[in-house]
Amino acid sequence: MIIDSHAHFVPPSLLAEIVNTAADFRALELVKYDNGFGFSFAGGKPTRPVNPSLSDVAGRLDWMDQHQIEHQVVGGWLDMFGYEMPTEDGEKWSRLINKHLGDFAAAQTGRFIPLASLPMQNGDAAARVLDDAHQVGFKGGMIGTQPQGSGGVLDDPALTPFWQAADRNQSVLFIHPVFDSGDARVDDYGMNNAIGRITDTLIAISRLIYSGHVERYQGARIVIGIGGAGLPYVLGRMQRNYSLHKDSLADPQLALSLLYYDSLLHDPAALQFLIDSVGSDRVMLGSDMPFPIGDFEPLKILSDLDKTKTLSITSKTTKYLFGL
Repeated sequence: MIIDSHAHFVPPSLLAEIVNTAADFRALELVKYDNGFGFSFAGGKPTRPVNPSLSDVAGRLDWMDQHQIEHQVVGGWLDMFGYEMPTEDGEKWSRLINKHLGDFAAAQTGRFIPLASLPMQNGDAAARVLDDAHQVGFKGGMIGTQPQGSGGVLDDPALTPFWQAADRNQSVLFIHPVFDSGDARVDDYGMNNAIGRITDTLIAISRLIYSGHVERYQGARIVIGIGGAGLPYVLGRMQRNYSLHKDSLADPQLALSLLYYDSLLHDPAALQFLIDSVGSDRVMLGSDMPFPIGDFEPLKILSDLDKTKTLSITSKTTKYLFGL
């Protein structure tokens, strides 16, 4: 059994309902493009248009079959999570996404494992939606690095109810970089994808590590995409910082041992360093389908690993996390 732990999907039925009900969301504007539409939330910067491959069911299944991938973990599209919306709209929006993603997964005879969208602009609302998602079969959620929009932080005390719910439900939480990393220096040369996603994730997770969230809420199984987004490489520096401020910071070495990671590194040497740092039992196969920056041949990076490590990355760890 091969499982892809990192992918995105937007059900066609969701897009159809959004077109018909957009007026019901006060803080939502559909932005027309030649090749479809995107979103503007609360008058903010428009997203990219919805990539048609996000909703291509037949193409997705063909690709999975070609690569012998039996199951794929799918979250929504981060651009459309709408954390800038007021809480009432945001909660309603997340529930709409979850309904369609859950229905899609249920109709596909177990091929897809959905991760819920959550209204991370409000800790109480996020906790409610997460509790309800578990009640209907979700195993957790995919959340963005910047709640409340650009500059938001996941260790905000206002999100405590959410973290308590994730801990209580033993939720799988895939923490994913958002549409805009918040640093204009990466807006050129394709660096928003190549570098901005890394720095955005690195900062968000470092805050969760130093604040003690990773230790405090160990019931929540936190997954970091992009092979840990540089965390293993900077661990020595993080640990040095911790040694200087032990009275106020949590231990990065311990935190990294509690996290999970995907294999989306595009470099076998980098993957080997990740495995050496955290163990193969903490790493899962990841493609980031359907985005061009992802890995459309995700098994190739494992070709130099032994059978035990390969089995752990392609199947064993993901089966454990999701109870398959």
